[in-house]
Amino acid sequence: MRIGIEAQRLFRANKHGMDVVALETIRHLVDAAPEHTFVVFVRPGPDLCLEPRPNLEVRRVDGWSYPTWEQRALPRAARQANVDLLHCTNNTAPLRLDVPLVLTLHDVIFLEGATLWPQGGTWYQRLGNVYRRWVVPPAARRADTVVTVSDHERGRIADRLPALDDDDRLAVVPNAVSDRFAPVTDADTLQAVRRRYDLPDAFLLFFGNTDPKKNMRRVVAAYAQYAEMAEAPRPLVVADVDRDRLRDPLRALGHPDLIDRIRLPGYIAHDDMPAVYSQATAFLYPSLRESFGLPILEAMACGTPVLTSTTAAMPEVAGSAALRVDPRDRDALAEGIRTLDEQPSLRRTLADRGQQRAGAFSWSRTAKELLPLYEEVARTAPAPATAV
Repeated sequence: MRIGIEAQRLFRANKHGMDVVALETIRHLVDAAPEHTFVVFVRPGPDLCLEPRPNLEVRRVDGWSYPTWEQRALPRAARQANVDLLHCTNNTAPLRLDVPLVLTLHDVIFLEGATLWPQGGTWYQRLGNVYRRWVVPPAARRADTVVTVSDHERGRIADRLPALDDDDRLAVVPNAVSDRFAPVTDADTLQAVRRRYDLPDAFLLFFGNTDPKKNMRRVVAAYAQYAEMAEAPRPLVVADVDRDRLRDPLRALGHPDLIDRIRLPGYIAHDDMPAVYSQATAFLYPSLRESFGLPILEAMACGTPVLTSTTAAMPEVAGSAALRVDPRDRDALAEGIRTLDEQPSLRRTLADRGQQRAGAFSWSRTAKELLPLYEEVARTAPAPATAV
């Protein structure tokens, strides 16, 4: 069988969650099923991250924008590659397609709208949500199978797109964590990464983001509150955000000088993340809304204690291996940070539990759960109909 996989942004330099999921899934599918050929469709980019394999074809497809690439160039490329089905990995899919479709719908946050996200995010994020609202409902109706990544998100999708649940076309295949995420103990590696990103010796780690669901303003406010309570507050490292994004929130809190306690290393390369996690005192991931929460497992696999949310899929992923707080409660966030700071025995307990928890999620299992879905779709799918 020739299995097409859409991975439009896989070769871009700065990868984020869905790119990592696509990359690890492809690598393990190729290894798990040498009898099939996997044809991966990507936009040209600088990071040629897929290693050559006898049963792997990479097709670089040009397109001047995300929608035109997906709606015009991708269907044409899939037809020319003569694939038996196409797996679209990133929420959206072509509305006109000549082959059966498997769609990974990571979340339906974009259908939850302004009631959940009153701040709206950046113009780019808002524009992306408009595109998803237009494409996803008809693409999901047209798909032969829709895959999501957690039981929590399955329920959200069934609420928003109930026909999928009624037709039994909605499957859960969890994400996982790469074997590369493990405690880093080599002193030279740790020092090199510390210098590369100007990291302090001990710190709290948080991934900053302009997406409102990441809860950055509350985390910064909670850190300010913790810094007032603690005798010797640990520095906060906020990755993937620039200084200007933090100045206004800190001024509004009356703590403009707190910027000096916060390190802003910018984007941290994925290959460097194990060494960064391994040096963090704790990892803060109190997101408002996630369909999975891959960084939770990455930090746990590196032996880093995790603070995360009581909401959405985070409890499902973290289990009892993380300290969980209400992400909308600034006081609870601040107290959670202080608890992890001041209780080394709790940090050790969570580190041990976390490594055990992360070990339960493997990309090999993800690949093995996807393969029967592909085979069933290829065997039973009717002639594709154009979505309306």
